[in-house]
Amino acid sequence: MSQPLLKLVPNPPTNPVTEVHFSIRAIGRDAWNACFHGQVEDYDCLLAIEEAGIEGFEWRYITVVEDGRISAAMPAFLCLYALDTTLEEGFLRRSVRRVQRYFPNFLKLRLACLGSPCTETGAIGFHPDVPDERRSLLFTEMLSFFEQFAATERCALVGLKDIPEQFSTEFAAPLSTHGYASIGGLPTAWLDIDFKTIDEYLGKLSAGTRKDMRRKLKSFEQVRVEIRTDFGSFLPQVVALYHDTRNRSDWQFEELTPEYFEGILTRMSGRSYCAFYFVEDQLLAANLIVHDDRIAIDKFFCMEGDKGRPYNLYFLSWFTNLRYCLEHGISRYQSGQAYYENKIRLGSKLTANAMFFRHRNPFLQRLLRLVSPLFSTDEAGS
Repeated sequence: MSQPLLKLVPNPPTNPVTEVHFSIRAIGRDAWNACFHGQVEDYDCLLAIEEAGIEGFEWRYITVVEDGRISAAMPAFLCLYALDTTLEEGFLRRSVRRVQRYFPNFLKLRLACLGSPCTETGAIGFHPDVPDERRSLLFTEMLSFFEQFAATERCALVGLKDIPEQFSTEFAAPLSTHGYASIGGLPTAWLDIDFKTIDEYLGKLSAGTRKDMRRKLKSFEQVRVEIRTDFGSFLPQVVALYHDTRNRSDWQFEELTPEYFEGILTRMSGRSYCAFYFVEDQLLAANLIVHDDRIAIDKFFCMEGDKGRPYNLYFLSWFTNLRYCLEHGISRYQSGQAYYENKIRLGSKLTANAMFFRHRNPFLQRLLRLVSPLFSTDEAGS
């Protein structure tokens, strides 16, 4: 393990050492993954993100080391964050944009955030040998250290992104003690593969949904699906589909690069694929999936809107992914965040996530608490 650039050593008796690393390579795959057992988006996924050249983001990795072993860890990032990112289209967002024409940094703050903008949730990793009663102490050490690190980086705003409900509950006390306010994040949608066939799955849906899905599935007669583990010459087309899809979204945070898409399939070889959807040899949609032997995570469904919609490609991708899970013994399909209406209709359940934030200026923190409901992204509730 390479020497970190900054460290904080608390008092004995436990004497954990908290460190920040500027590359996940400095930590190593085995040491990192030991703290994130069961997480699909592991070391290789984070390394692909780090190497993707995503503009505007600096990557950091926080670890708590005891007796030469990493006991706790989290990824982190620094960026200039626009507070209006999660505002819905409407009068308020248009007003903010008008002000930003004259004052470009209006409602923009330098942010230091635990979590990742490119993973589904902000998982907090602990070594399996860490007793449950020590987890809160280690998390508190990590949080205190990260706040000091954020100050050295001149970040006025400190945050935690998309923290799953189980962690929000477990660490409610230290988050409250440190003065963090919370707002609802986008929940995670998931479906247990507790059926043996697609027909059995359809039988679990409502009569109206079942009839609608059978009608939509007839589009497979016109659509050719290829499951690929490399993009080949199609990479520019996939990136164009991604931008077309991204431009239709109300919420735009990070902007992914060709290196991201290529890196995921390369770094996560054997644990990722991309489904290509062709109509008359024209690529109209692509769906990037990462998985382990238990969970498949739908990272991005990208589609040419006008041409792809008549072929029900979103729904074809849903059933393509369910078939993949059935064929490979995967027991859960995690379909990601946003666009919940169809996911719930197709049997998904939701797990709540939360975002936490604290401004170093107490007055501004009180103001942000007051207006925070305007910036919540919890469109589906918990």
